[in-house]
Amino acid sequence: MDSTINTSAAASTGTAAHEIIDLCLLAGKIMLQSGAETYRVEDTMSRMAAALGFPGAHSYVTPTVIMFTTSRTEPVKLFRIAERTTDLEKVSEVNDISRRLSERQITAAEARERLNTVDDAAHAYPLWLQIIAAAITGACFTVMFKGSLWDAVPALLVSALGFAAATYLHRLVQVRFFAEFTASFLIGLTAFFSVKFGIGNEMDKIIIGSVMPLVPGLLITNAVRDLMAGHLVSGLSKGADAFLTAFAIGTGIGLVLSLF
Repeated sequence: MDSTINTSAAASTGTAAHEIIDLCLLAGKIMLQSGAETYRVEDTMSRMAAALGFPGAHSYVTPTVIMFTTSRTEPVKLFRIAERTTDLEKVSEVNDISRRLSERQITAAEARERLNTVDDAAHAYPLWLQIIAAAITGACFTVMFKGSLWDAVPALLVSALGFAAATYLHRLVQVRFFAEFTASFLIGLTAFFSVKFGIGNEMDKIIIGSVMPLVPGLLITNAVRDLMAGHLVSGLSKGADAFLTAFAIGTGIGLVLSLF
């Protein structure tokens, strides 16, 4: 009789631990896919596990893999991250859920329901609005880099075209290098013909402003912050990713300049 009760209790505890691991992995997956730093992901997962009765939880996060366990005796569960984007609103929402869970304002079931809602939600801004924002960004940077207002006009169209091309090509080709290389090549080509046909004055100012929406600013920032936090593997891998993006942009623009 006592052995049966102990077996049932152990099974119940094992199920609870399994559900908590899945809950923490879901939170970590959303944050990592949305552009959060790896140390922030680890901290959030550990805080959620501690709030649910597992203060000795361990996690190891890289830009492509999350490994998590509730204790040294429990098996480690792994989750693969195949695609990453930038959606800081989702990062903020997961942080809010974690904070409420730590303060006992919501239960584990409510946290899972809210996390599923965040995970299934679309991006905060539709693609057409992102393209408009990229166009305005390109025009403003053109003026900021001492370009004239006459150069900002073609920069609106050039930066919008480059951002839209990068987004569309990334959906077709999973290798980001080719998408960013092609987009930067289109930016350089369009800027060249804009100046040639008298729409703009200085091609270099138009190009510099138009490529700014493609520059991996958040990735560089996260790489530096991960390195400062002691996450060397994540920091170096994100730095290498940012370098490849910058190399793709420079190669595409350089090819246009060498051809024309």
